[in-house]
Amino acid sequence: MNLYTLLRRRNAESGPIRVGVIGAGKFASMFLTQASVTPELHVVGVADIDVPKARAALERTGWAPERFAATSLDEAARTGLTAVVDDSMSLIRHGSVEVVLEVTGNPIVGTDHAVAAIDNGKHVVMVNVEADCMVGPLLQRRAEAAGVVYSMAYGDQPALISELVDWCRTVGFDVVAAGKGTKYLPEYHYSTPDTVWDHYGFTDEQLSSGDFNPKMFNSFLDGTKSAIEMAAVANGTGLEPQLDGLAFPAAGIGDLPHVFRERSVGGSLDRRGTVEIASSLHRDGSDVERDLRWGVYVTFEAKTDYAVQCFAEYGVKTDETGRYGSLFRPYHMIGLELGVSIASAVLRGEATGAPTGFRGDVVTTAKRDLRAGETLDGEGGFTVFGKLRPASYSLEQGVLPLGLAHGAKLIRDVPKDRSVTWADVDADETLAAVQVRRELEAEFRAEHGITIP
Repeated sequence: MNLYTLLRRRNAESGPIRVGVIGAGKFASMFLTQASVTPELHVVGVADIDVPKARAALERTGWAPERFAATSLDEAARTGLTAVVDDSMSLIRHGSVEVVLEVTGNPIVGTDHAVAAIDNGKHVVMVNVEADCMVGPLLQRRAEAAGVVYSMAYGDQPALISELVDWCRTVGFDVVAAGKGTKYLPEYHYSTPDTVWDHYGFTDEQLSSGDFNPKMFNSFLDGTKSAIEMAAVANGTGLEPQLDGLAFPAAGIGDLPHVFRERSVGGSLDRRGTVEIASSLHRDGSDVERDLRWGVYVTFEAKTDYAVQCFAEYGVKTDETGRYGSLFRPYHMIGLELGVSIASAVLRGEATGAPTGFRGDVVTTAKRDLRAGETLDGEGGFTVFGKLRPASYSLEQGVLPLGLAHGAKLIRDVPKDRSVTWADVDADETLAAVQVRRELEAEFRAEHGITIP
């Protein structure tokens, strides 16, 4: 409750928290507009391979040009200005930076950045959920050993869901399910960058603005982003994915305690203590009333009859038994809320959500019949989508994580809807991300006594 007080005290006593931002896309832009009006934060540098793009992002989000006129990181640290650079590693290594925001969305380079930040004694706010769900459990262990914080990004849905789960457990409720809302129909799994705009309905004028990346939007549509975010939630909360991943049942706000409970009591789940997504569309394509498309939720069960009585007395919306209730947040503000993670990491030494184990994974799944010799194009592309599976499935079957599917060349045919395995591709073992993922798999296989058949 007193994070802002701590932030102001820190600024008065030793100056603002010093931040390095890697990546200048939409999420970073949303953070930067808030940082421009938060004197307790000093953005020492913004690193992006496209420097003009990064400068344009700063100007577009309310920064006067003179504020990002520093010619070097040294000058930025000395003057309180901001430098724009194309060398992310120089920003990570700079002595003035306390916390690194990894906002590239690229799981391969994101892994490199996180490893370097931890090795250089920096806190890491991993906005890059794509990298987090692929190697986050191992990165968190490395960060803990190094005495730094590795954190989910507050404002992004996984951190907000984890917060709801933490609230439930702290006050003594049983967590039945947690997740978010999205627009979903089964056929969306096979959407491509060529068809994505037909499903979204954006106008030509909107698309001409340049803010709409078809692969990124397709990742949200084809179920990949939902799988990524729910894997992160599972790894951060201890909730276990269902055997077949996500079913995306249609559910509005009033349906949450009815739909997100076990099948044995009339719900949709094959187990309790899991993650699931609320679709904002019925299977016939019609809109769900009072949908949760932009929000997050948790469903919980009262442990005592007296708590059930209290639910009724205080207007808690429950299922027909009166025992299952839900709490939801109708929307999230993404990068606008990221300052919470920064302040929490530096001032409290506490993450706003972080992996506590390896429970959920995003497996590479064929969108169509794939042939040996083809090159996979990864998240949101034409060839594959990501599907949530229990981590035990990944470890036992040797599946290829979705984060490593971009640029991987197939050496065997893979039929539509089948998981792509390591044995199906010619993986680049020189990549640090591949090496870290291999290390994660070996470590967790050894812990759980799993061997590959």
